[in-house]
Amino acid sequence: QVQLEESGGGVVQAGDSLRLSCAASGGAFADYAMAWFRQTPGKEREFVTGITATGESTVSTNVAKGRFTISRDNTKNVLYLQMTSLKPEDTAVYYCAQYKNRLVAPGQINTWGRGIQVIVSA
Repeated sequence: QVQLEESGGGVVQAGDSLRLSCAASGGAFADYAMAWFRQTPGKEREFVTGITATGESTVSTNVAKGRFTISRDNTKNVLYLQMTSLKPEDTAVYYCAQYKNRLVAPGQINTWGRGIQVIVSA
């Protein structure tokens, strides 16, 4: 089974940019859709943005549109999340996830990363 490891988190100021990476190992990467989720204390984990196995199509929530960009490099088995114009409300633990098939679909997550903290100070 694939293992996912996020990196690139940290503390930034409002308005800054940050790029998260998710390295996949031990399993197929290019055959499956991927996504980024996030979670804050006391709230459910929420979908942020997803990308199909080939990288040709993406799905984004209103949170991500215009500010966050998901991409993947299937030659390196890495998923990215480029975040710009960060706001304090973007503070959360961000999780990388792999779907069970090639398309982004609710409830079809197969594997989660451990998560990485992003803190945006005002």
